[in-house]
Amino acid sequence: MMNVQIICVGKLKEKFYADAVAEYQKRLSSYCRLTILEFSEEKLPQNPSQALIDAALAKEAAAIRQKLPPRARVVALCIEGQLLSSQELAKRLRTWEIGPSNQLCFLIGGSYGLDESLKVQAHVRLSMSPMTFPHHLARVMLLEQVYRAFQINAGSPYHK
Repeated sequence: MMNVQIICVGKLKEKFYADAVAEYQKRLSSYCRLTILEFSEEKLPQNPSQALIDAALAKEAAAIRQKLPPRARVVALCIEGQLLSSQELAKRLRTWEIGPSNQLCFLIGGSYGLDESLKVQAHVRLSMSPMTFPHHLARVMLLEQVYRAFQINAGSPYHK
């Protein structure tokens, strides 16, 4: 069984997001061992300078790097990443399942995204859409798409 880890910057506060995450965690338990790690977003003043933003992102990246599973395939969610259909993600997931490591780790940044060094380190940069979404909603959307990918690979009608 594949190990899927989602590392997120920012803690879920809204109950409706937490409820959706819990539902997909339950659904995914038949397909993978899912772990979600949350890190607090670095505190920044209102209208921070780019230097302050960069320093905060670097600090968040250091915390994330300490939790990356060894030999994991790392997928960074970022707006400049590759757009995949649900079927294309399912094909990738199938390939990753039979690859040299059964560890898959998705990274979701906070309000200012992910540090560039994490994006460079990632095996794949994935974009959910060219539109901007709250990072808490991105977590729910990612979980739904991972569940959908497992369903597609299982031949389930869920994805239609």
